[in-house]
Amino acid sequence: MPISDWPASERPREKLLTRGAAALSDAELLALFLRTGLPGKSAVDLAREVLAHFGSLSTLLSANLAAFCALPGLGEAKYAQLAATSELVRRALAERLVAGETFTSPDAVRDYLRLTLGHRQVEVFSVLFLTAQNRLIAVEELSAGTVNETRVYPREVARRALAHNAAALIVAHNHPGGQEEASRADRELTVQLKAALGLLEIELLDHFIVTRQRAVSFAENGWL
Repeated sequence: MPISDWPASERPREKLLTRGAAALSDAELLALFLRTGLPGKSAVDLAREVLAHFGSLSTLLSANLAAFCALPGLGEAKYAQLAATSELVRRALAERLVAGETFTSPDAVRDYLRLTLGHRQVEVFSVLFLTAQNRLIAVEELSAGTVNETRVYPREVARRALAHNAAALIVAHNHPGGQEEASRADRELTVQLKAALGLLEIELLDHFIVTRQRAVSFAENGWL
């Protein structure tokens, strides 16, 4: 049955307008983005198939052009729209951090890290430089490596912290393979960073391991 024949209260667009976007399922939200389905399939049906193929929204959002366009009903135009939408979300989250919501809304930091690092195909080490009031000064990627390794030098992190006149840092790196546990190298680097920054009276507030699904905190797990 085409969506136009559904009861008005069940159509995704009408449901969003009357009940808010949070009331929609992942498939319904994606259907609004897709706009149209295929012969014999509504946009919601197509959205369900797309989500089932990719396994999750985060995997869909990080799909490359070839993987995205391989599915019927999708193409370069929709890929461009989806990439633009994802980038708007990343920038909106970055604005929230700049506005000083870092620690009044810690989930904003996790969401930002997942969106910026979770989809990367190689390991990337990123640093959030903060003021004494824990407001964001800048975000920099200081290193990018292979699918399972990146080199980070504590002296470079410290040099950049001094350049930004930062009082505290949050560091993060991604695990493209999806493992959430901190490796021995991850823990040793964290100890070295904390010691080097401590000599400069700069506080290392946290270190996050980022996957497509989660951003795992060293501080919360007692690893810091």
